[in-house]
Amino acid sequence: MRAAPSAATASHRHPDPAWRGRVMATIVCLALLWPMLVASEFKPWTLFDPLSLAAAGMFLRDFLRPALGAEFLAMVLRETWQTVAIATAGLSLALLGAIPATLAVTERLSVSRLGTGRMRLGAKLLRQLLRWVLVLLRSVPELVWALLFVRIVGLGPTAGVLAIALTYCGMLAKVYAEILESSDAQATEALLANGAGRLPALLYGALPESSAELVSYTVYRWECAIRGSAVMGFVGAGGLGQRMDESTKMMAGGEVATMLIMFVLLVALADLVSKLLRRRLG
Repeated sequence: MRAAPSAATASHRHPDPAWRGRVMATIVCLALLWPMLVASEFKPWTLFDPLSLAAAGMFLRDFLRPALGAEFLAMVLRETWQTVAIATAGLSLALLGAIPATLAVTERLSVSRLGTGRMRLGAKLLRQLLRWVLVLLRSVPELVWALLFVRIVGLGPTAGVLAIALTYCGMLAKVYAEILESSDAQATEALLANGAGRLPALLYGALPESSAELVSYTVYRWECAIRGSAVMGFVGAGGLGQRMDESTKMMAGGEVATMLIMFVLLVALADLVSKLLRRRLG
């Protein structure tokens, strides 16, 4: 007969029986993180260099007093409008490519899959080729596309619009297809089995159930496009980002603060639009 554990042994037992596994997992994560920190040349102590502290202090003093001059605010509003226009035009062009691509790559909308459950070889190869094209489009960051188009079409918003259109086309088509694949297949398959085409099957079968999620993701991408157009402005693609780049180089903290406030308002507006649309659809 096994003896009962003594009171001393029970008192030394850890209250969490899985603590050894958690400690080992933390050690392994730190061991993996360390070479990455070394490879990235991460040196946070440079923030406390006297020269860095002096520059940061000077910038922050201006940053806490946003620039509110009438002429500057007029310029900010003009550039904000151009930033929104770049994001909206780029996203609209992306949708022109993403919607047909979604129709082609979504297996649930495939007519050849009906019956045997297998797709024809030609359709399968075409679908796979299109998926690789979408992978290529979204693999290249919009900033890289913008740098390329600035070299081709010159400085200005055209480079930003084209960069957003290419990158977001790949992203939207992939996520749209995944959303449609995860929806209820009954209505879509019934329409296809009764002779409906891909587009009617999408509009009357899959879309009613997935519309709220699709709209929410599209508005989120519009919000991302606004932020992306700001980043692309730093390489000469126009908009508010290009003005922010100029103000940052001049260490004009007040001007940068005003433009950041405008970005916060834009993102809040996108969030409000998404909320209203989802409430209306759902």
